[in-house]
Amino acid sequence: MPFTIRVDDLSSAEVQALIAEHLRGMHATSPPEYVHALAIDALRQPDVTLWTVWEGTSLCGCGALKALNAHAGEIKSMRTKVQWLRKGVGQQLLDVIVSTARDRGYRELLLETGTGGPFEAALSLYRRNGFEFCGPFGSYVATEFNVFMVKKL
Repeated sequence: MPFTIRVDDLSSAEVQALIAEHLRGMHATSPPEYVHALAIDALRQPDVTLWTVWEGTSLCGCGALKALNAHAGEIKSMRTKVQWLRKGVGQQLLDVIVSTARDRGYRELLLETGTGGPFEAALSLYRRNGFEFCGPFGSYVATEFNVFMVKKL
């Protein structure tokens, strides 16, 4: 399927609605104090790049890369719209994020995500792409509601 992936400034109502959907989904599956998804203002910070995935004029998903330091980045806000699940959106987006991290000279790409059924597809995607479980990084704390993964670049 021919997807277009582009850096997005989060100005469109459609993209803002997808971010709101992502935040609602995270709050529906984890206690509020354990939700680390970024709101729109945080995604607009200079250390964050957000991409959107389109098929024609249809928004399919989004994902972001946050700079942690000169050697590492963090995957944030990976979300595929329900009607586009299991059609390659997440894989193509992850490919762009990994490629960008390499181009920036990062040595590792990290992520924090939830646990349980709603997160199994994402965890499977990350494992297939060489991510391994690791301990918490940055200011994150390990709980029963989250896991941490790293991919050495």
